[in-house]
Amino acid sequence: MPIPTPELATSSRRCPAADDRAPPAHAGRSAGAATALTRRAAVTLGTAALATAWSGLRPARAQAHPDRPLRIILPLSAGSGADGAIRAISASLGKALGQPVVIENLPGAGGITGTAQIVRAPKDGSVIGVVSNNHVVNPSVYKNIPFDSLADIAPITILGATPFVLVANPAVPAANVRELIAYAKAKPGVLNYGSSGNGTILHLGAAMFVDQAKLDIKHIPYKGMGPLMNDVLGGQVQLAVVAAAPAAPHIRSGALRALGVTTATRVPTLPGVPTIAEQGLPVFELDGWIAPVAPAGIPAAELARLFAGFKTAMEMPEARDALVAQGYEIKLTPPEQAAAFFRSEAARMAQVVKSAHLTMD
Repeated sequence: MPIPTPELATSSRRCPAADDRAPPAHAGRSAGAATALTRRAAVTLGTAALATAWSGLRPARAQAHPDRPLRIILPLSAGSGADGAIRAISASLGKALGQPVVIENLPGAGGITGTAQIVRAPKDGSVIGVVSNNHVVNPSVYKNIPFDSLADIAPITILGATPFVLVANPAVPAANVRELIAYAKAKPGVLNYGSSGNGTILHLGAAMFVDQAKLDIKHIPYKGMGPLMNDVLGGQVQLAVVAAAPAAPHIRSGALRALGVTTATRVPTLPGVPTIAEQGLPVFELDGWIAPVAPAGIPAAELARLFAGFKTAMEMPEARDALVAQGYEIKLTPPEQAAAFFRSEAARMAQVVKSAHLTMD
């Protein structure tokens, strides 16, 4: 959204014109000096007025940042769901904001490494980040985090959310959640589940299932989604909670078996797959959301400009279609509602982590 540029202030004071009549010669030295003083004063007044008007222009120009890129820090690995989503809309976001967009991946420690850079970034809207569920999970999982996950960031919006699905390698003798629970209870300690890393939302989703179903299933952490998916497909790991959209082709081909989706309602990409909640675990609900955030202390006008930029970008068909194709439901909550959502999710995830007995050093 363009920022209005204030017009230069005009003055009713008349400056002497170049062809004004000079004082008569008989007026003497004093009259000439007085005229010179008057002209110098007029020039000084005009310069001061111009300087005042220019100083009024500078804040508006600094807010728009047309001469420098918007740097987006992703505290997640390249190829992750959030990475794909933001890269898919970056061109549209650049058009909406009137500035180029540069994306930088800084993964590590469940998102803590990159987020530490976001909270220390300049508070002028030149650097923002995009975080996921991990951001509100981490305070309950990790003992030492070098920032406050709520107080040190200013959410811009909840951009979108995507469903997860509990999948099994076809060798597992279970066609749905109820059959899996029965098999796992009959053979405790035999099954294992993988995740994209310790403390990640996919780890939490699977741990939630194991905890609520009261099962004995071993966790095997991986470094990212790619290795995890490869080993579920290959049978080296038997179960996993993964994003529904990238898993859907493998489910349709029979390479993976979908046991239940994690959302409260069934999802359009997998209409025949029941929810986990409707298969005996009624309080189970989880989805994967992504949210652009700024460092705390950013001016309210700059936060509003960034939110307007995302909103305008998502009105462009190419950006909206790209996110929907990746399985996201567009949210676009305003900054105040996004901040309230962060607080409520942090409290909910703290209870989930406590119940699942998840902790990290």
